[in-house]
Amino acid sequence: METPDAISEFLTTRRARLVPEDVGLPDFGGRRRVPGLRREEVALVAGMSPEYYKRLERGQAKGVSDAVIDGVSRALRLDEAEHAHLHDLIRAAAAGARPRQRERPAQAVQVTAATRQTIDAMSTVPVYVQNGRLDAVATNALGRALFSEMLDDAPAPANAARFVFLEPRAQGFYRDWGAQTRQVVAVLRAEAGRSPYDRRLSDLVGELSTRSDLFRKLWAAHDVREHRAGLKTIHHPIVGDLDLTYQAMDLASDRGLQMIVFSAEPASASRERLQLLANLTQTAAEARG
Repeated sequence: METPDAISEFLTTRRARLVPEDVGLPDFGGRRRVPGLRREEVALVAGMSPEYYKRLERGQAKGVSDAVIDGVSRALRLDEAEHAHLHDLIRAAAAGARPRQRERPAQAVQVTAATRQTIDAMSTVPVYVQNGRLDAVATNALGRALFSEMLDDAPAPANAARFVFLEPRAQGFYRDWGAQTRQVVAVLRAEAGRSPYDRRLSDLVGELSTRSDLFRKLWAAHDVREHRAGLKTIHHPIVGDLDLTYQAMDLASDRGLQMIVFSAEPASASRERLQLLANLTQTAAEARG
């Protein structure tokens, strides 16, 4: 993933979604050759010269200060995730190419024994641990039962992005499959900014871009987001529809990993169905001895 190109494409797509009125500038009319703000307008709002901004949008990031990043972020109305992504891209570009890091695949990650013990102890809620590439690193028993459609029979490590875009069952599993596709791509985009030399991530993006037209289209949009909290609406093959809230937490003891805990509203149909799944999972475990 070429970071200067990523900076250029990211800033261009952010400019394209704004009009002068969005940033408090007058629109004097006239046809614009491309949609969105002009570079000169971004520079004006960001408080820098047009030439400086043009160099930045070409990916020339050496010496760019945090104040400049903040100014551009305000001018382009970037949210917190987008601001962090721009910072990551500029930091990587300023550091320069690192051939050895590009060639070396990222090491596989596993949870520590203490983390494994913790997630197994959380037996009443599904728990799922993933890395930045969206590989499934660990689950508790209920988490594995919840995501059996993705985890069963998948080559290790199972990957949420491959499941969403390449597995036809995903469209039946995620009731909001369209929203899920956008979320997955935006999360991977953010990770690409944080880890531009992760060869396994680059390989994953290349594979999905080759095999999925939808992924390729969404990837080109350069949208980013952080995976922190929200709602998952799924159709489980055994217990039916589930509306589950989730909270994602970075694991301090397992760098680069995120633990996601799912729960259902009290006294809801989803709570009853999740409890049924927990009972079935426990019964199956006892039968296996």
